[in-house]
Amino acid sequence: MRTLPYLLFCISFIACSTAKKTGYEAYEGKAQVLAHQFIITDGHVDLPYRLKVKNFRLEKEYLGIPISTNEGDFDFERARKGGLDAPFMSIYIPSSYEDNGAKLLADSLIDMVEGIVKAHPQKFALARSPEDVERNFEDKKISLPMGMENGAPIEGDLNNLTYFKDRGISYITLTHAKDNHICDSSYDTTRTWNGLSPFGRQVVHTMNEVGIMIDISHVSDSTFYQVIKLSSKPVIASHSSCRVFTPGFERNMNDDMLRKLATNGGVIQINFGSSFLDGAVQAANEVNRENLGKILTEKGLDWRDEKAKPIIEKFQKNNPTLYADVQKVADHIDHVVQIAGIDHVGLGSDFDGVGDSLPTGLKDVSGYPNLIAELLRRGYRDEDIRKICYANVFRVWNKVLQRS
Repeated sequence: MRTLPYLLFCISFIACSTAKKTGYEAYEGKAQVLAHQFIITDGHVDLPYRLKVKNFRLEKEYLGIPISTNEGDFDFERARKGGLDAPFMSIYIPSSYEDNGAKLLADSLIDMVEGIVKAHPQKFALARSPEDVERNFEDKKISLPMGMENGAPIEGDLNNLTYFKDRGISYITLTHAKDNHICDSSYDTTRTWNGLSPFGRQVVHTMNEVGIMIDISHVSDSTFYQVIKLSSKPVIASHSSCRVFTPGFERNMNDDMLRKLATNGGVIQINFGSSFLDGAVQAANEVNRENLGKILTEKGLDWRDEKAKPIIEKFQKNNPTLYADVQKVADHIDHVVQIAGIDHVGLGSDFDGVGDSLPTGLKDVSGYPNLIAELLRRGYRDEDIRKICYANVFRVWNKVLQRS
């Protein structure tokens, strides 16, 4: 006969075991299944520019693509592990290229993406449409659709929109860190045009006509509202997050913008950078950096001085960099769903573009199942996760490709 203490122990053990599985660990198995059952598309991966200028240590035979490496946030093996099927390769054009070789740089980065596919045709394939991605998915290949970050390569010539569409560009982020000849930037206080330039208005109409998605990440608020008013097609924010979590950070979208985006039929793809996710984390890190700077100044040292290194190392050990986490990414998704609806949110990590600021649980492209597990824990249905992973973006992409 079982004694009462033993029965109480069993009940306690079962209760503790159940409690341990209330976190996303309890959903890891299903998350892994869904991550590989559903197509996962990511609106923004900065691999091409990183490969060009950031000196990844790569084997020559890889011809510029990390198949398996610890460098950066993306490689084939980690993408396979995480279930990533369609990372939009960012054809990133720094603001300094405005009127200074932007089109030439864009062509070179597009050439690089094409070279990756030619070098590894069993692993990668180009994609100009959702249909291409679906076919590549069936063939067990990772699709490499392309989006151009910064409209500077248009160089004032609307014919270049058709040119880049023919080269495989599926979306264009209208500007980057500075106002350009198309519109104002969220990072620039100059407000050259107070929104779109006269040429920028033509760009919006022509992008609708030729079938290129308009990306409103990086643009000023006034630019966003003007684009929404002018565009006959839904738009995307390829790598932005919710401003409610980062007050005063115009690079993210406020609630009214989210509502307008929903009315337009568009999608916001959540950026994973900690500074995009959590204003408190960003503020704390800035305070630490300021305090360290004061210590170095008091000692008459510069950050790059050899004698500064042990001081910096000790300070950072006692005051480690803070990061957002996978739960915070899910908070942003929750917020978009609450304000705009489940049909208007996706993923736009900014992998290889936000440096060492990625959240715990999403440090590289192998981490998508962690986010899916957290969403399952919060009660998201399989159909909801399918929409977030790819279906919402595919709906917009297909709509933009339809000729009016």
